[in-house]
Amino acid sequence: MELQPHLVSLVLLAAVLHAGWNAFVKSSGDRFLTFTAIRGTGTVLGLLGVAFVPFPAAPAWPYLIAGLVIHNFYYVALLQAYRFGDLSHVYPLSRGIAPMTVAVLAAVFAGEAPNAGAAAGIVLVSAGIIGLMFSGPGLKDGGLKPVLLATVTGLFIAAYTVVDGLGIRLGETAIGYIVWLNVGEGIPFMLAALVFKPRETVTFLKRNWPSTTGAGVVMVLAYALVLYALGQGAMAHVSALRETSVLFAVVIGVVVLGEPLGWRRMAAAAVIVAGVIVLQVS
Repeated sequence: MELQPHLVSLVLLAAVLHAGWNAFVKSSGDRFLTFTAIRGTGTVLGLLGVAFVPFPAAPAWPYLIAGLVIHNFYYVALLQAYRFGDLSHVYPLSRGIAPMTVAVLAAVFAGEAPNAGAAAGIVLVSAGIIGLMFSGPGLKDGGLKPVLLATVTGLFIAAYTVVDGLGIRLGETAIGYIVWLNVGEGIPFMLAALVFKPRETVTFLKRNWPSTTGAGVVMVLAYALVLYALGQGAMAHVSALRETSVLFAVVIGVVVLGEPLGWRRMAAAAVIVAGVIVLQVS
C-alpha cells in the first residue's frame, strides 16, 4: 500500500503534534496526573462524538478492544520508563525500535513486506532516532532497567500500531474507530487517579484544566491522523514517518527550551532525514 503525498503530510503533522504534547508532559510536575488529564480529555471528546459517528463494523471490535488493552500497557510502561530513566534517552529508544518491529509484524500479519529501498529507509530512520539517545549528556545511572522499560515500551508501540492498522481497515469507518478508541483509552487512568489520588486530582484539574485540555486535544488529533493514514497506507511507512516526532522534539528542545544542538544531534537528525527521503523515493 503506497503512502501518498497527502498521507505523508498528515503523518508528519501528527509527528509535530506528538512532539508538542510530549514536550508538555516533559515539563510538567506530576506526570501521572498530567497524562491522566490529557488522556481523559480524549475520553470526554470521544463520548461527545459517539452519537454522531457510524458504529465500527463487527470485525473491527476484537482489534479495537485489543488496541485499548495494548495502549494502556504502553502508557504504564512509558511512565515507568520515565520514572527510572531520562526522557531524552527513554523516548528515542522506545520510538526508534518501533518502525523496524512494525515492519516485521506488518509483513507477518498484513502481508506488507517492504522492498529493499523501503527497508533501508526504515532502518535509517530507526538508527537515527536511537542515535539521538546518545547525543546528549551521559546516560543516567539507572542500570539496565530504563533500557529494558524503553524497549518494552517500543514493542507496545509496534503492537498497537499493527493492531490499530488492521482494526481500522476492518471497521468500515475510520472516524467511528477513532472515536470509540478515544472513549476507552482514558478510563483506566481516570479510575486510578480517582481511587489513589482523589484530592490531588481535583486540585490538579482546578489549576491545570485549560492547559491539559489543550494538550489532550492535540494528542487526540495527532493519533487520529496516524490512524487515518494506517487505514490508507503501509503500516511500516506510517510508523517510520510518525516516529520522526523525536526529531521535532529535538527542534522544540533547541528552539523553545534552549537545549544545545551539538554535532551528534545534527548527525542523528541527518540520518533520520536521509531515511525519510530513501523511504519515499523507494
